[in-house]
Amino acid sequence: MEWAAFSDDVEAILALKRERNAVILAHNYRTPEIFHCVADIVGDSLALARKAMTVDADMIVLAGVHFMAETAKLLNPDKTVLIPDLGAGCSLADSIAANDVRLRRQRYPGVPVVTYVNTSAAVKAESDICCTSGNALAVAESLGGERVIMLPDEYLARNIAAQTSVEIIAWNGHCEVHERFTPADIRELRDAYPGVTVLAHPECPPEVVAVADFAGSTVAMSDFVGRHKPARVVLMTECSMSDNVAIEHPDVEFVRPCNLCPHMKRITLANIRTALQETRHIVTIDARVVDGARRAVERMLAV
Repeated sequence: MEWAAFSDDVEAILALKRERNAVILAHNYRTPEIFHCVADIVGDSLALARKAMTVDADMIVLAGVHFMAETAKLLNPDKTVLIPDLGAGCSLADSIAANDVRLRRQRYPGVPVVTYVNTSAAVKAESDICCTSGNALAVAESLGGERVIMLPDEYLARNIAAQTSVEIIAWNGHCEVHERFTPADIRELRDAYPGVTVLAHPECPPEVVAVADFAGSTVAMSDFVGRHKPARVVLMTECSMSDNVAIEHPDVEFVRPCNLCPHMKRITLANIRTALQETRHIVTIDARVVDGARRAVERMLAV
């Protein structure tokens, strides 16, 4: 990567962070020039949520998608939280609305609702507890019941169901990045790259997870590479994840049959710079849902 091409924006952003007393939280799907050059805190959704609670700054810039910025705001109500592009959404978050959760409760009275963090604050407010791909199993089992409703990612719910005796009632949402991976993709990779280690995100279809060597959140995949140092590896997830982990492990060969997230890619150095310069765009949450959404997130963080 030609890092020098980014130097003007990087230097400006670093100066603006000092001037504004700001920190940048970046998801693992961020492009390397953001992830490695300007981010203060990086991680998956769970790590960002946990670390957001400890931020010592006046301003948070969320280099991720909108639900992540909302979560940061829920946990930091007195801080200014910015998202550089309001169009940075999420197919999962768009797959369910608050009323869908209410209707699900009516259909399954008394069954607790576990909502993936990849949802709006309004949906979180209708939930008992949130989860991420990194703690969904622990959250489902922490509730102590025989059944839970897990929304909105169908594949995450089905993959968790395969690991627990708790009955998981799923929704029909899918991540547009992970739903496109198939078992045939993995067969072709194994033929083309003998000995390749295949790591899959749990938002992938269960048929993909079943033929992978390991399945886990983005942090779990990164940790796997660090621990096991496979000679050759493929991460069945968003493209920039491989780019970022590869920089940290130059001795590992990364095969990249990845899929791009168009929403994540809306966040750039240029609009991060503009966000800091112009205080754009300030994240606000409807006061009617703040308390309920915050409770669901905080309950997750206590698991």
